[in-house]
Amino acid sequence: MLSRVKYCYKYPFNPEFNIQPTVNMQTVTINRKILVVEDNPAQIRLIQEALKQSSAPHEITAVNDGVEAMAYLRQEEPYSGVWRPDIILLDLNLPRKNGREVLAELKTDPQLKRIPVLVMTTSRHAEDIAISYDMHANCYINKSRNLKHLLTIVRRIEEFWLDTVTLPE
Repeated sequence: MLSRVKYCYKYPFNPEFNIQPTVNMQTVTINRKILVVEDNPAQIRLIQEALKQSSAPHEITAVNDGVEAMAYLRQEEPYSGVWRPDIILLDLNLPRKNGREVLAELKTDPQLKRIPVLVMTTSRHAEDIAISYDMHANCYINKSRNLKHLLTIVRRIEEFWLDTVTLPE
């Protein structure tokens, strides 16, 4: 997704030197990359559809399990040369390597630990929530089975994580 960031350089008015304030505005566009780690194609499609309504462009990549997610993030074959994501939407209940294992690997890897991880799952178990935060998830979101509510959740993710916060480089 592209976020617009404005840089302003202001010089205050100084009557002694009769220097008038000037402003140089430059717009920088940032293409936000989102990695969706989800094994349900319908959920992936809903997330993509919700983000299509976004006012700013972005790129979404989806992988279907934890092993594939780690290969993507570490840029291993067949993912050599891919861009690292700006944020990760991570389901907990994944085949081959579950979301908890992925989160634990991400947050202990010096190259990956700064990528914000948004756990997005149907689990409402207090233990899953606590473990996710203990492993440094940036937030825990309950996925809704209701289409309208899911669209609202994804729009709020977009507003906060793609338009409001400053993400690490």
